Amino acid sequence: MAIRHEHTIVIERPIEEVFAFATDPENEPLWQSTSLETEQTSGGPVGVGTTFRNTSKFLGRRIESTYEVTENDPPHRQCMRITSGPIPGSGCYALEPTEDGSTRFTQTFEAEAGGFFRLAEPLVGRAIRRQIEADMATLKDLLEAGEPEGI
Repeated sequence: MAIRHEHTIVIERPIEEVFAFATDPENEPLWQSTSLETEQTSGGPVGVGTTFRNTSKFLGRRIESTYEVTENDPPHRQCMRITSGPIPGSGCYALEPTEDGSTRFTQTFEAEAGGFFRLAEPLVGRAIRRQIEADMATLKDLLEAGEPEGI
């Protein structure tokens, strides 16, 4: 059984600002509750083929994963594929400007739980759904408040 989730919010900030903040791996721990650290493992600017290593804490377990950018169309879309770790999958950020200058931000995620997480797949699916929804609310709050400095 695959885990699938899609969530959309409207953030009252311009699309360029939302894209720049949400796709910067250094910002992940600020708005993604499970992310402890992300580092780019390939050289150059972020684009298709750029790779990252991520350390997260999920359901009480420390998780090491790697992922790769599979699509990059600033400021409208970025997709990633998890290339190693206990929950292989893929996800996308899709951004659209609204008529009032805000941004409609949609995050999609699809995965197949492996190892320990396969045994608890229904629990994992619910936890991922709650995490994505809470994280996107945090992203909205951060950006609309103008935090952190420079946003």
